[in-house]
Amino acid sequence: MDLLHNTVQPYDWGSRTLLPELMGEPPTGAPQAELWMGAHPAAPSRVLRENVLTPLDRVVAGNPEGELGAATVRRFGPRLPFLLKLLAADAPLSVQVHPDLAQAQAGFARENALGVPLDAAHRTYRDDQHKPEMIVALTPFRGLCGFRAPSDAADLLDSLEVPALRPYAETLRAVPEPRTLAEVFRAFLRPPAGLLDAVAGALAVAAEGPAEACITAYDRIARAYPADSGLLSALLLRYIELSPGEALFLGAGVPHAYLSGLGVEIMASSDNVLRCGLTSKHVDAEELTRIVRFGAPAARVLTPRDEEGEEVYPAPVDDFRLSRYLLRVGEPRRRLTLDAPQILLCTAGTVTVTSSGQGLGIGPGRAVYVPAGAEAGLEGNGTAFRATTGTVERLG
Repeated sequence: MDLLHNTVQPYDWGSRTLLPELMGEPPTGAPQAELWMGAHPAAPSRVLRENVLTPLDRVVAGNPEGELGAATVRRFGPRLPFLLKLLAADAPLSVQVHPDLAQAQAGFARENALGVPLDAAHRTYRDDQHKPEMIVALTPFRGLCGFRAPSDAADLLDSLEVPALRPYAETLRAVPEPRTLAEVFRAFLRPPAGLLDAVAGALAVAAEGPAEACITAYDRIARAYPADSGLLSALLLRYIELSPGEALFLGAGVPHAYLSGLGVEIMASSDNVLRCGLTSKHVDAEELTRIVRFGAPAARVLTPRDEEGEEVYPAPVDDFRLSRYLLRVGEPRRRLTLDAPQILLCTAGTVTVTSSGQGLGIGPGRAVYVPAGAEAGLEGNGTAFRATTGTVERLG
């Protein structure tokens, strides 16, 4: 096993306090948005091998089957297929969607054929992988996820009493539903002059009184991103609040945006993001409307299912599997040996990871990498999350 040395991403929307408070460190004064744990080439974790801190992606590339196991390499190739993060939001993230695997492969090949550089600002597909993801709340967590029912979206637009929104509300009340959503969503990507200012003003007025939580959230978005058309797209999305321990799974084509809170996030290891707004980055409106799934069922708030003391968060993909252990002093050590790579993350208290007779104690925000097949146990007094692949086999 290896203690992970991880990178904090200082994105502008990040909280200045949530990660330092979790990890018991003084704030730096700068935003600390995401702590990455894994082998993503943009910011791989480092592990101590032969007394040298080495990027985990380089370690995996040097011995794929030894680190990942033969089954993982057969299924995903010689790469760690998941990325684990601690995400700390203090301002809204961009409204975004992710492609499915076939769309990612086709889009990546198409942009390669056109000669678009991988690091070009206008590039849409950075790799040929899909990017399903899951967020588990550690604090009260707020976000937007999936489309409202068209009639609900129409009611919201009408409640703002902006005359220019009335035609969109009327369209949303027409049938069939997926088509009405698509029509209004496309129109909102290129709004007429004056509409954004009118909507922002109406939200500010509504938020001054006893407003619903979603109105307050939309007003906050308008203030954080003035004159950004992503505000209008956000009005079409469901506002969701998660309590600690609750989760959301986000599949391909589902628009979403995190607004505030601290959570554990896991995803397939990919950079493919199509943005609708609330960002200064590239918005590919044509490709975006092709990828968005307007008729997708609403995302459900998830709670873990207990599997002999391991609380598993269900996800319909095999790129990752996320679970949680609530550990208490005096309980038997949990045996975690798998024929797959694992990352074990502490989020509360102190937990000890054991391997080959050695124990490593870690506190909140610290994580350990366990190669496939390595003996692993877990005990202590705290909370630990376990990330691995979705196709695992326990080793006796």
